[in-house]
Amino acid sequence: MSRALRVDNIEWEFWQPTDHAVLCFLRNGSRLLLIHKKRGLGRGKINGPGGRIEAGETAIEAAVRETREEVGLEPLDPSERAELSFVFADGYGMHVRVFFAARWRGTLTETDEALPFWCDLQSIPYDQMWADDRLWLPHALEGRFVRGVFTFDGDRMIDHRVTLSAP
Repeated sequence: MSRALRVDNIEWEFWQPTDHAVLCFLRNGSRLLLIHKKRGLGRGKINGPGGRIEAGETAIEAAVRETREEVGLEPLDPSERAELSFVFADGYGMHVRVFFAARWRGTLTETDEALPFWCDLQSIPYDQMWADDRLWLPHALEGRFVRGVFTFDGDRMIDHRVTLSAP
């Protein structure tokens, strides 16, 4: 493993991401709304709706907008559950704030960006998702707040550190 890609070798307090982004998971009891991502970073993977925060937009506004644009549903009262930072071997970096919502309005719709589907919590397809998801998503689903830092070389996770706060 490249020493530069170890999370302990990155000065996180000074690190500046290339992009700021959001994810927003909608939960209906024991089911979670996921998407097959059709384009962009993570194309071909399963994830939650989300994308980059636009200039002048708050993270929560971006979570609502991105979810509406990608799957046709507008989250109501989303709550933040995770803060994740990613450094890639090619120099790209992303800071992601993750939201969950149990209420929404609209009609679930496939778009150019995403094919949405409901998944039972016991059947989340982690093997088709980013490698970090299995490390933090179960804790966020339990209601805990998660902070994570991850390094990747392409799709391959190199190193990580995850810390949890009480629900």
